[in-house]
Amino acid sequence: MTTPSPGGELAAVQAALAAEHAAVYGYGVVGARVDDAHRADARAAYDAHRAHRDALARTVHDLGTDPVPADAGYALPFPVTDPAAAVRLAAVLEDRVAGAYADLVRAGHDDVRRDATAALRAAAVRAVRWRGSGVAFPGLPERAAGATSSGSATPSSDSL
Repeated sequence: MTTPSPGGELAAVQAALAAEHAAVYGYGVVGARVDDAHRADARAAYDAHRAHRDALARTVHDLGTDPVPADAGYALPFPVTDPAAAVRLAAVLEDRVAGAYADLVRAGHDDVRRDATAALRAAAVRAVRWRGSGVAFPGLPERAAGATSSGSATPSSDSL
């Protein structure tokens, strides 16, 4: 196993932070469209992503640089016009965050790696709750695609 590089760790922390910024934005949309039965789950996920975002920003500061700022807005991967679409968006958000944390697990050291592992696990659990089923390798769409006949559950990173 190769030792992660400090520069690779910083880039992965910044990427995870950017994913958390997008998730916080996305959960604002989810919360506005989700039905009452899912509202508490959406709020809990929103709060969890805010906490992870803030922790990652502190980690970036500790690594000696400025955290990547949030974008003013994010393109949604599909229209979110009803509660069912809001639930689908929540699952997509969790898949994308899980992918960023999987990269951070690979690039991170010590506490950063441990925290990324916990965040990856939490995102995978939330994704299962939203989707109603799990994927073979959360955060690793290339592995999940090989484990099933369907393609990746994670859309491209061009949007939210």
